Amino acid sequence: MNKKTIFVTGATSGVGLKITELLVAQGHTVYATGRNTVALKALERLGANVIQADLTNLATIDEVCAQLPPLDVAILSAGVGKFGIAPDLSDEAIRQMVELNVSVPMYLAKRLAAAMIQRQQGQLIFIGSQAGKVATPKASVYAATKHAIVGFTNGLRMELAPYHVKVTAIHPGPIDTPFLDKASDESGYRESLGKFLLTAEEVAQATVKTIERPVREVNLPKIMGLSSKLYAIAPATVEFLGKSFFNKK
Repeated sequence: MNKKTIFVTGATSGVGLKITELLVAQGHTVYATGRNTVALKALERLGANVIQADLTNLATIDEVCAQLPPLDVAILSAGVGKFGIAPDLSDEAIRQMVELNVSVPMYLAKRLAAAMIQRQQGQLIFIGSQAGKVATPKASVYAATKHAIVGFTNGLRMELAPYHVKVTAIHPGPIDTPFLDKASDESGYRESLGKFLLTAEEVAQATVKTIERPVREVNLPKIMGLSSKLYAIAPATVEFLGKSFFNKK
């Protein structure tokens, strides 16, 4: 792979961490941001350029963007989730999901795409979710935030195409990362997902592959990509047939 300059958000945990480690190992120039200073120090020792930042602050987003060189690729991986039926979620949990999962990637994309348009090249990669295509009980708000990313990337892809800037969305199913521990208060959640549970390494590998071969989107695992297409055609049928799986949450 040709060596590139790549920016990664959410780089201190889960998929973002694995993506950063993989890119550094491949010899790319990587700028990584997150809030965990310990994890950032470890990435710095590996060779990443690290920026400690809370991206939920608009002024901080501008400060981070000002520190970045011209980018070939930006991978927007930061996100948060909290599972529970909507009436039981706190207002703060809802605010955090909307802010970090929707507003932050949009603010970043606005700024990063402007620079890529000037250079007439670049790629924006968004880590979405299958939840954005097929909502499930106890994930209505989280699914709504990821559905927003589906809509945003689909529109942005067409907007940036004339400027040779690519937009790719990665839509994984549930991933075995600390995200699950924070998102669900119920025990046995991992076990209930069984073979559908992805590893962070699998998602990172699939994401990095799209850098050399930009595609519209990647669905992981593939069976979930098929189910989301079926859901678009016959949602009531999928909800009925998948009732036992949906109720595992």
